Amino acid sequence: MQGDKEKTQQEISVIGRLISLEAFAFVMALASLVYGAWEGSYWNIALGMVILVATSLFVLMCRKCSGRDKAK
Repeated sequence: MQGDKEKTQQEISVIGRLISLEAFAFVMALASLVYGAWEGSYWNIALGMVILVATSLFVLMCRKCSGRDKAK
């Protein structure tokens, strides 16, 4: 019983870290977009857009894979 409880706690902490990393990447991408728009830097705007798209695809793929695993 104790092992199951620890495993569940570890899974929750890993999921929490992933979510916080995704949120951090999303916020940094928005910051890059805003800064690029404010300063007129096309490089920052492009970098922010690339990060947003990559983060969004990563989140969608992870959700799709986790949904597939739960069905098994």
